[in-house]
Amino acid sequence: MLGRIHHVAYIVADIDAGLDRLGATFGLTPAVREVMAEQGVEAVLCGPPGGAVELIRPLDPEGAIARFLESRGEGLHHVAFEVDDLAAALEDLRGRGAELIDERPRPGLGGHLVAFVHPSSAGGVLTELVQAEPGRGH
Repeated sequence: MLGRIHHVAYIVADIDAGLDRLGATFGLTPAVREVMAEQGVEAVLCGPPGGAVELIRPLDPEGAIARFLESRGEGLHHVAFEVDDLAAALEDLRGRGAELIDERPRPGLGGHLVAFVHPSSAGGVLTELVQAEPGRGH
């Protein structure tokens, strides 16, 4: 069911400072940058498809991302895998008894459909599934 790794996401307090660090350290540059108000975040995807790094900054001081940043500090947030058919993947996971954060696909960064699997069903790691839209590199 899982395809290649789509991206690895990091929580940061300051996206521009994070971009400066990634640029200086790894030579990565932004490919997609969006404010996703409904999720209470600003996010930027850097690097090539399959090896991308996403930076996430909380916008809502009361939201889950802000709470994560406050309790754990900057660092790894989730790993995202590509899937061909997100709705089918979620149905398969439900059938296997996995705990899902998202019961159905929703819009994500760069116009892709995404859904999250609870860490309790994924070895303690928050896992995102991404249905990459044809013709979109990220």
